[in-house]
Amino acid sequence: MTTKTDAQAVGIGRTGVPDLDDVAGHWVGVDEIAHLPSLRNQQGQAHVNHDLTSLSWLAAPPFTFGYHTGELRVDGEVPAAQRFLWKPWGVLREHRRRDGLLLTSDTRMALSRDLLLWRIEVSNESGAARTVELAQDLFAMVAHSEVGYGWLYDGPWNHGMHHDFMALERIRATTGGGEPHYLLSPAPRRLRLGRPRIPGIQRDEDHGPMLLDDALPAHVSHDKEPEPRAGVAGAVRGLRVAGADGEVILRAADEPIALTPDGETTLDPFVLSPGLTIDFELRLDTAGRSGTVLTHGNHPDSLQIGVDDGRLWLGITGERESTDAELPVGDWQHVRVDVEADRVVLRLASAEIARTRHWTESRRWESRIEDGTVAFADSRSPAHAVYAFAGPPGELRAEGSGGRARWTCRIEPGGSVTIGIACAYGTDADAVSAQARTAAEDFEATAQAGEDGWRRLWAGMFTPGNADFSGHLPTFTTEDPGLARTYYMGALQALYLRNTRIRPGEPVFLTGGPRLGPTTTYFWDHCEWSRLYALLEPAGLRSWLLRVLAGPYRDSFGVENLGGGPLGNAYSSTDYALFRLIEHYVCVNGDFAFLDETTGGTTVLGHLERLGLGWRERRSPATGGVLADFGDDPWQLLECVPTYTGVVASFNGAYVASTRSLAGLYRRLGRDEDADRAESEAGQLADALTDLYAGSGRWRILRPDGTDTIGHCLDFGLVAAALHRELPDGIRREMADFVTGRLLVGGWMRALSPDDPIAAASDRPDHGAAGAFAAWPGVTAHGLARLGYRDRAIALLRDLSSAASGGLWGQAMEIVTGTDGRYRARVAERGTATRDNIAGAAGAEAVLSALFDINPTFATGGRTPALLPATLSVEGVGTLTQLGPVA
Repeated sequence: MTTKTDAQAVGIGRTGVPDLDDVAGHWVGVDEIAHLPSLRNQQGQAHVNHDLTSLSWLAAPPFTFGYHTGELRVDGEVPAAQRFLWKPWGVLREHRRRDGLLLTSDTRMALSRDLLLWRIEVSNESGAARTVELAQDLFAMVAHSEVGYGWLYDGPWNHGMHHDFMALERIRATTGGGEPHYLLSPAPRRLRLGRPRIPGIQRDEDHGPMLLDDALPAHVSHDKEPEPRAGVAGAVRGLRVAGADGEVILRAADEPIALTPDGETTLDPFVLSPGLTIDFELRLDTAGRSGTVLTHGNHPDSLQIGVDDGRLWLGITGERESTDAELPVGDWQHVRVDVEADRVVLRLASAEIARTRHWTESRRWESRIEDGTVAFADSRSPAHAVYAFAGPPGELRAEGSGGRARWTCRIEPGGSVTIGIACAYGTDADAVSAQARTAAEDFEATAQAGEDGWRRLWAGMFTPGNADFSGHLPTFTTEDPGLARTYYMGALQALYLRNTRIRPGEPVFLTGGPRLGPTTTYFWDHCEWSRLYALLEPAGLRSWLLRVLAGPYRDSFGVENLGGGPLGNAYSSTDYALFRLIEHYVCVNGDFAFLDETTGGTTVLGHLERLGLGWRERRSPATGGVLADFGDDPWQLLECVPTYTGVVASFNGAYVASTRSLAGLYRRLGRDEDADRAESEAGQLADALTDLYAGSGRWRILRPDGTDTIGHCLDFGLVAAALHRELPDGIRREMADFVTGRLLVGGWMRALSPDDPIAAASDRPDHGAAGAFAAWPGVTAHGLARLGYRDRAIALLRDLSSAASGGLWGQAMEIVTGTDGRYRARVAERGTATRDNIAGAAGAEAVLSALFDINPTFATGGRTPALLPATLSVEGVGTLTQLGPVA
């Protein structure tokens, strides 16, 4: 059932900035959520798992942790978390046993420190004294690296550094008594002979459906030398794949299949399953070669067989087992792979020559006991970690790459015991040890300091002249608790995604995570809270824009902030996003001098014109020659709607708005001829865009090979924002009715109408019919208000907090059916969706834009900067105070 927040929300917003506890999360049961809570500390991020203590996806660049940090055993069993409570400073997990024991853990990343904290409490709610044995596994597979922080960032594995999303998620699924095996992917993949493809989270074939489960290009950073990817010179014959029952699953042709360093032979797909065998004969034609012979799939966790200097090796799921088996050139050798649930064995002429091992048996990290602590060292980087304890364990031991601490506690009826654990990490072994020991010795004060720090940052966000931000946000006072929660949760979303380490002196707001992008900012996601950004951190936004505009922003979707390089493929949204960020920074803060700054070989004004008039170079005679044609690559638009290519309404609407805004700027600069031309062109674009209207709130898509009709919220939001003044009343009403009748559901919305013909091939819960991206309700509310339906905008914004799954909004919010048969929304986990996303601040942005009409453009600024008033009130909504920028 849906967790309601109405009781907590009563009174929120009536007296101004609420207490952080009233804005942050509430207890949610494990059956209510899909995506478990995250941790952040202004310099790193991590995920809690299904048990009571372990963490995965811990990245605090330049440090990353692999696998997980270890589970808690109580009387020899690993209890699963039954419910969770998220706060910015940490996550509580709880398990209530039937015998009266209540187990509660509090896991924290200490604010702005390379320090983890666990507080474990066991309470005896029964009527009899109990003796309890607690055993905490201790792992710190930590690595130090200054490179490799793309959206798919490198993490440490036994064999090296790479991103293996699917394998790590399977390892996470083993926690809390889950599925015990993680080695084998359940997905069917093609068998390939020869040169491997670049691994990523991607479709096995280019024509596959664009689903969130596995469709994502290899968005890696450019600051790391890629691993060589080559096949070998030789041949394979007699290839045969058989299941556990001996039934042949795949058999290649009898004649030899030639292998070349650059060639690839693709065979049929199948699933790796326990008992499966892969047999073939291999002949090498060149001595001393290194390369890949066989790959099952093209993902990082794929089963692979290759040779290194002529010696066979076996790889799968973060492991690579080398052998001394050197193959003679020109001879046929019989190779066999035996697949089991928890191991893969490589055989040569029936003799075992390699076997994979469990991740806890790593040979990369070493652990040792040091005066009551457990210290870890990485053999491949200068990273160190140390566990220390608030109260010594009864038993402490180190084994290979890990350790275990054990306590035996007698607990009287109504009593409890508490254990504190600290883990510090860094590159100076002595300093790391000292930090862990100090934190453990003063454990409660250390934990409280982090919580107090978050409260200080929260208060500073709304305080003019504060010490932590170059600006501040307005205080929203209202009698509507739903609107208050949406506004203040959006503000907290921005604070939570803030990082102060990866760009010293320039606070960075990250796009998402923790499973992806610990240093990444997408341009599009950033623009969804551009008004708030310009108010809260104008100096940081100014600096970030100068960096971005100096790079190839037209060829990327974002920036990797640590290395500073571009990231990913081109996005059709980039012109719209960067124009809006520049526009709102300048118009909110009155910094028109910024337009004269030079970056990337031209002035900011030059970039602004390139962005705002980008439609001029995108026109195609094949699609009418007036509106922008965005090409035939769906990855550049919505990533998951195959038909959303060519001429689409959304970003053409954005071009109408940017061209009109530029016309206003030209007037301000005295360039009246340019202003007249821009106004005329904007009118032509608007007329052509209106002709795309297909009726009933839907819009046509034009491509050289035909047309489609689509019902997507992005078309609604951007067209409504740009053309609200000139659209006929009938179209405005139909657009609004389409949104409320087809898209809004469960306190949230769907991005794509479920009855759209392409919906079945686009099930992603961010841009498809299964749910909606974190920004879309805010964008939709803004569009409703601009069309004259402010009451509907208020109703939409009022309900958003119920969808946050006990925390904040994620990248993808999926629509599910509750036990009561009613629709509700929750943060999606399946596939590659991220738990946190900065675009969730779009709800707060919409409070400003849709309800208070704060929509600064160059066209409305006149010939002098139009600074915001100090106070702004709207009847039936509330009041914004301390709104205008402070000199």
